[in-house]
Amino acid sequence: MQDVVEYRIDRRSGVATYLQIVQQTKQALRLGLLEPGDRLPTAREVVEATAINPNTVLKAYRELEREGLVEARRGLGTFVRRTLGSAPATDSPLRGELADWATRARAAGLERDDVTALLASVLDQLYEGDDT
Repeated sequence: MQDVVEYRIDRRSGVATYLQIVQQTKQALRLGLLEPGDRLPTAREVVEATAINPNTVLKAYRELEREGLVEARRGLGTFVRRTLGSAPATDSPLRGELADWATRARAAGLERDDVTALLASVLDQLYEGDDT
């Protein structure tokens, strides 16, 4: 079985390492990259790939388990219990349109952080007052 998620840790982000793992797992769930029944990488695999403390990985997995997203199966690993949201598939027309827009933004000289801020601003305005 091949793991779908590869964690990337940004030590300069100011976000706790375990929270980065939680957030990246949730993003993979939203995008359909992880589905119920999929196994998350073992703590050892994550440690080898990211050079972080095993307890940090276990803390992230416990948080995901507390939220009902994954379950630990003794001796087998940690498995996805449920997915999140209903994001369009990675090959959907919406994703293609967004990729085109991001390409134009980059060509216009916007840095990644600029694009993130711009997108967040539009989303904040669009979803203002929503509880979603």
